[in-house]
Amino acid sequence: MAALTDTHLPDLQLVSRGKVRDIYSTSSQDHLVFIATDRISAYDVILKNGIPGKGKLLTQLSLFWFSKLEHVIPNHFITADIDEMPLEVRKYKDQLQGRAMLVKKAKVVPIEAIVRGYITGSAWSEYKKSGTVHGIPFPPGLVESQKLPEPLLTPSTKAEQGAHDENISPEQASQLIGETLYTQISQAALRLYSEAAIYAHSKGVILADTKFEFGLVPSPNGDGEALILVDELLTPDSSRYWPLEGYEAGKPQPSFDKQYLRDWMVGAGFRKGLESGREGEEGQGWIIEDSVVEGTKKRYEEAVTLLTS
Repeated sequence: MAALTDTHLPDLQLVSRGKVRDIYSTSSQDHLVFIATDRISAYDVILKNGIPGKGKLLTQLSLFWFSKLEHVIPNHFITADIDEMPLEVRKYKDQLQGRAMLVKKAKVVPIEAIVRGYITGSAWSEYKKSGTVHGIPFPPGLVESQKLPEPLLTPSTKAEQGAHDENISPEQASQLIGETLYTQISQAALRLYSEAAIYAHSKGVILADTKFEFGLVPSPNGDGEALILVDELLTPDSSRYWPLEGYEAGKPQPSFDKQYLRDWMVGAGFRKGLESGREGEEGQGWIIEDSVVEGTKKRYEEAVTLLTS
């Protein structure tokens, strides 16, 4: 099976092409079509080749979580049944089946709400240097992959394609979007994470951290705007999943997410400044080795199976 890295829907208007998703407008002014391609990114770099079937796995898991957590906060999902989508979308059913969602059009809030239950990744790197996480002082003596006493919301900016997201403090995020809206997002994100982490744990999986995105839509009563959950939800692209079995703080953990791909990139020579290719091959882009493609796919498949079975 070949990877679908680009969609070709000439009768639809492309709204944006992100790191993974292609978004198209429809004949309905209130709706968009979100399509999860098989593209994959790491360190904000879109790799040249994709992971076959990855977009379908992401969609399957997002749909599972949208349904499971809709009692916490409304979301943008309407349907994944191509036959229920506008007529101009249905003609591309063969290309879109299993990887497309019809969603509500929303005004996206320009921050990413990253909730961390364990200290790892960029949070661990910052802590080692300064004893802080997103500028928040943390007690000394923490070790890598340690569970935090309470889940922590660590916001970042939402960068345009090709740019890097920037970690910011809660105070900066509050200034950027307003204190009331930030409080709403904080409460929703922490509850979403906590409920998802409890469920994942029951399936033998640790949800170490995840990223949520939010949008604003007209409120049902016509009085102002209402906050909803948008984009993907709790997929291996936006979350760090570890196997519960064998977990031990003080070291890196094996993962069901794209940390495996990140590790390969670093081992292959990736560093800041080499986004366009390996040293001596700049401009060629990063091509994933076949064994890493297969290894990444297997990790995504295992995460979906464990969480949804």
